Amino acid sequence: MDQNQTTIEKDQFKHGQAVIAQIAETENFTYTDTKIQKPDLGQLRTNKIVSALTHNVWLESYKMLRTRTLHIMDEKGWNTLAVTSPTRDSGNSLTAVNLAISMAMELDRTVLLVDGNFQNPSVHTLLGLKATTGLGDYLLNSTPLSELMINPGIPRLVVLPAGKPLINSTEMLRSPRMINFVNEVKSRYPSRIIIFDMPPLLTQVDTLSFSPYVDCVLLVTEEGNTKTEDLKNAASLLQDVNLVGTVYNKSSDKKIKYTG
Repeated sequence: MDQNQTTIEKDQFKHGQAVIAQIAETENFTYTDTKIQKPDLGQLRTNKIVSALTHNVWLESYKMLRTRTLHIMDEKGWNTLAVTSPTRDSGNSLTAVNLAISMAMELDRTVLLVDGNFQNPSVHTLLGLKATTGLGDYLLNSTPLSELMINPGIPRLVVLPAGKPLINSTEMLRSPRMINFVNEVKSRYPSRIIIFDMPPLLTQVDTLSFSPYVDCVLLVTEEGNTKTEDLKNAASLLQDVNLVGTVYNKSSDKKIKYTG
């Protein structure tokens, strides 16, 4: 083995250890290092973050989605999930946030929700969080994860916002630093579910490029709006990906429909 290769492997090992240390700072869920921002229940209701509320017609649908998704993931030994849609405005970010909260309600689970949509981030907005930094700062500036992660006042849930908009988002999502981060968080804490909110498949290449680094994908469509041709194109792009299911959002009977 040549000296350059040895140096690269040493650097990768050191970076992996650094990621583990940073993630560990947020793992005990006392939030001594992680920032806490209490949610505004009125804003959550306005933004349809129903998993954090009670007595609403959508709550049981998200519980069903959680149960069926976790059943498949547990059976396969998976703990990383990307949520996407064929096109814009299908509700995949809304689904990702509600699913993350619902999973965090399980007493034996912890959840990390990562906003991987650098060009149109919305996770922090949906949760009413004030976030000017995030994953982009970690990738570009090596900002410690403990300075970027936020607990939105919900036990067992930590959010990593997108942070800086990145023009070269595809390249950053496939960068060694990002891949190392995903691998470390996957292997270090197998009981933690990591959900990545990703851009639409047919408008940006980011999701397809990033999909090999997660265990599975959840596809969100909008009933009455997602075109059949778009759905077929999205399914074709995901043919080599572990598709955990398809969500039919905004359905007419006020239930979130799911197909495995």
